[in-house]
Amino acid sequence: MVEAFCATWKLTDSQNFDEYMKALGVGFATRQVGNVTKPTVIISQEAGRVVIRTQCTFKNTEISFFLGEEFDEISVDDRKCKSVVSLDGGKLVHIQKWDGKETKFVREIKDDKMVMTLTFGDVVCVRQYEKV
Repeated sequence: MVEAFCATWKLTDSQNFDEYMKALGVGFATRQVGNVTKPTVIISQEAGRVVIRTQCTFKNTEISFFLGEEFDEISVDDRKCKSVVSLDGGKLVHIQKWDGKETKFVREIKDDKMVMTLTFGDVVCVRQYEKV
């Protein structure tokens, strides 16, 4: 079911992202850049792995993993995380854990858009992407 996500996506709408970054402890200057950056996300499958590349003027990142298997990830804001991505009811659920904390990203396809809901504690951010 990952195939539904395999495409190039451009950020078109973002709600509460500054509050989410603040909750994670991201510094002011980095948040300023994060708030104006419109990343392109490229999701593909390569040799059984899922690859998510995020490209923007600020920083490019890439993660590659097998669904359901824990992997080491360095987040865009340089947190060293243990992460797991799994498919749950047609949604791509990505959990990052570090220093006893946890954040969750849920990607789902709605009306040909990829909607990404980021949750950390009681802070929720919703970002919408459209296919390029």
